[in-house]
Amino acid sequence: MQKRSRKRLAPCFENKIYAASSNHNAAARGVDCRSHHCRKIDKITVQLKETYPVGTVLGYVEASEEDAARFKKTVPEPPKGTVAMEIPGREEQATVAARQRDGEGVRRTGGLPVPAAAKGAGFLSPRVRARMDELQLTSTDLAGIPPTGAGNRITIKDLENFMHKIEKQTAHEASAIRAGVAEAMRRSWTRPLSTIGSSVNLDPVLQNRQSRDPKPGPGLYALRALALALAENPGAAAKFIGSRVVQSNSIDVGIAVEAGDGIMVPVIRSADKTSLADLTAKYKELVDLARQRRISPDMQAGGIATVSNFGTFGMEWGTPIPLPDQTLLLGLGAGKKVPSWDENKKQFVPKTEAQITLSFDHRSIDGGGAGRLLKRVIELLEDPTKL
Repeated sequence: MQKRSRKRLAPCFENKIYAASSNHNAAARGVDCRSHHCRKIDKITVQLKETYPVGTVLGYVEASEEDAARFKKTVPEPPKGTVAMEIPGREEQATVAARQRDGEGVRRTGGLPVPAAAKGAGFLSPRVRARMDELQLTSTDLAGIPPTGAGNRITIKDLENFMHKIEKQTAHEASAIRAGVAEAMRRSWTRPLSTIGSSVNLDPVLQNRQSRDPKPGPGLYALRALALALAENPGAAAKFIGSRVVQSNSIDVGIAVEAGDGIMVPVIRSADKTSLADLTAKYKELVDLARQRRISPDMQAGGIATVSNFGTFGMEWGTPIPLPDQTLLLGLGAGKKVPSWDENKKQFVPKTEAQITLSFDHRSIDGGGAGRLLKRVIELLEDPTKL
């Protein structure tokens, strides 16, 4: 504290909520703070219409030594450790913001500027949230914004600057199906997801396929194998909702179909009780409806799992994300010829091998259970007569 004509400067008021309190406005009008034995407001260290964390000093007043002594007895201890470091002063904030604008204290990842101390969007003021609602933005959309506010927060100015940069780039409104996929994936990612994988010999499937008419694709063989494996292990055919494990009444499995600039996942009901021939006919019908955008929401709801044959795009491996209302997603990669040791012939022989993955909601099923389920799927695919 500094003496000033036998007067002392003391903190007059502190922020008690995550916003500039009414004390700030009162101080700006010259109202003294009698509850803190204040005589005259000396300095206001904050700005109107800004947001400040709890504990931030909003201003200083002149007080006699006696008043200052009485005030010192009531003032709380300042925050210590990392908390104090997260509440920079106004001058420090301005310096950090200037350095960020000039490129100092910023590391670059893939050409994008990222503040070295960035922690992402945490607390957002009501004003920022209201603007986000108006622009139909989520917290995920703000992940790339370098924050300049107190406590590493995104301010309304940060948001507006970000949107101004977006307007200068080429953009168009997302289609309904693209927006739907984006929302589904955002909700899915809030769960603890995991993926396991192995390899499967596709030669038995390819040979069995030649004897069928119409000929089902490898994805339908995988769907049928998954449905039968789930019927044998009903504990894996469950969803975790709240504090309960909800068992599925039927084995309903979806199959991912590319439709324009998005994916649609029509669900085949009681897939474990549907033959491969019926699955083939049903799949053709659903693909035609999907490409015409005639798949209704009811036709995509209620499944326990989905099969994605990303091998049709030449991909060998992937970690697809289960839909938010499903527990499992089986992925099948492209088959390719690899050498395999034949114990009877005592030599290497070629075989068609594909990578197969199982992504799952770890709340509903553990790694051991998922591994046993995937192993059973592989066994059925390598003996398609059981399908």
